[in-house]
Amino acid sequence: MSGRGRAVTTNSVLLSGLLALGLLAGCSGSDLRSPGAMEQYSAEEIFQRGEFDLERGREDDAAFYFGEIERLYPYSEWAKRGLIMQAFAYHRDQDYGNARASAQRFLDFYPTDEDAAYAQYLLALSYYDQIDEIGRDQGLTFQALQALRVVIERYPDSDYARSAILKFDLAFDHLAAKEMEVGRYYLKRDHFSAAINRFRVVVEDFQTTSHTPEALHRLVESYLSLGLTEEAQTAGAILGHNYRSTEWYEDSYALLTGQGLEPRSIGNNWLSAIYRQMIRGEWL
Repeated sequence: MSGRGRAVTTNSVLLSGLLALGLLAGCSGSDLRSPGAMEQYSAEEIFQRGEFDLERGREDDAAFYFGEIERLYPYSEWAKRGLIMQAFAYHRDQDYGNARASAQRFLDFYPTDEDAAYAQYLLALSYYDQIDEIGRDQGLTFQALQALRVVIERYPDSDYARSAILKFDLAFDHLAAKEMEVGRYYLKRDHFSAAINRFRVVVEDFQTTSHTPEALHRLVESYLSLGLTEEAQTAGAILGHNYRSTEWYEDSYALLTGQGLEPRSIGNNWLSAIYRQMIRGEWL
């Protein structure tokens, strides 16, 4: 075939594709969603319609078209591309349940595909983006942490691992903030034992978060209120060793010295064990 003949053929194919996309774009959503309406179009044409709607902010319609590819052309390369785009479209539409379902289906069908890392990241985001105010139930935060951990551990070299680490740290901090809020609630009502339990969780389980210094100070307050001076002094010692420059240490130091005490590890309690492990490196 001559070069001119190939050019004419190529242009004809391109024109046919553009005309098909034009017909798809010109049809109303209700017409295309009617039974059998999509079966006359190729997988590529349906994919292009999904992209068309996505670019125009019609995420729900886009998700529908991407899903139609999987239905009409299962196990094709276009079905695979459509599935990950469907998860993206649902997530952008804040339809997090369907976003998770599409992302999980992609992972089930194509676990070794190069887009698997992105599918797992989208799945994690579908939890993370629903994390609510500190005062609400934090079940979604736990689920976000679990899903983000999978991204970090299973796809450490992917483009999404760094973002997953940052979001993991923020979600982790969010859980610590929840414990602190509840602890403060109990402390203000003089329920010191209940408050101590919450602050202890922060010190033991969320040591790397920004809330640890305040948790140690609140433990000083709570233990002094109960007359448990050894625990209060030890909490102050840990605070002084790790967070001496903070306002929380200054306040704890003032509380302790105001009662003739000093920040130092004393006695044999859970805080003493943490002091030995954290500061002296004694694990037994």
